[in-house]
Amino acid sequence: MAVCEIIRLGNPVLRQKAKPFTKEEILKRETKALIKDMDDTMAALGGIGIAAPQIGISKQAAIIEIKKDNPRYKNLNVSGRYVIFNPIISIVDDQKTGFWEGCLSVPGIRGCVERASAIKVEYLDETANAQSLYLDDFRAVVFQHELDHLFGVVFLDRITDTTKIAFQEEFDQFISPAQS
Repeated sequence: MAVCEIIRLGNPVLRQKAKPFTKEEILKRETKALIKDMDDTMAALGGIGIAAPQIGISKQAAIIEIKKDNPRYKNLNVSGRYVIFNPIISIVDDQKTGFWEGCLSVPGIRGCVERASAIKVEYLDETANAQSLYLDDFRAVVFQHELDHLFGVVFLDRITDTTKIAFQEEFDQFISPAQS
């Protein structure tokens, strides 16, 4: 299909609550094409997740896949590929996990975000079947980050300590080595 342009912070689509899909819409050829475009875009940019609003489509669809040897997120456990429609997130453990996040829609910036360390996500998959996942630690963080996009939220909105925001180059030079 196609690698799409990522819309960036400031585009109003990123701040809208995306519309849910009907089960019939999920099964349509147009939705399959949307998912392929999202896959192609995420792969081309080395992302581990992407949401439809990030390519200008205000619909509740996201893809998450943590691949081995991802250049942006080294030494992380891999996960399966998840295509998520119309998610409902429940907090299972509200103890916070802090992680330095980046975003395709906020290029060149990293920020330390504290999120719930365990969540449950209920959603519809690519075949419009109901699914449920229990996620913790880094996978919980990734899902919360990506699914926030479906509700008009970007990771910068979740930062409570603004001294923990850095440009990517400075993060690589000063912060990332300290975490090793």
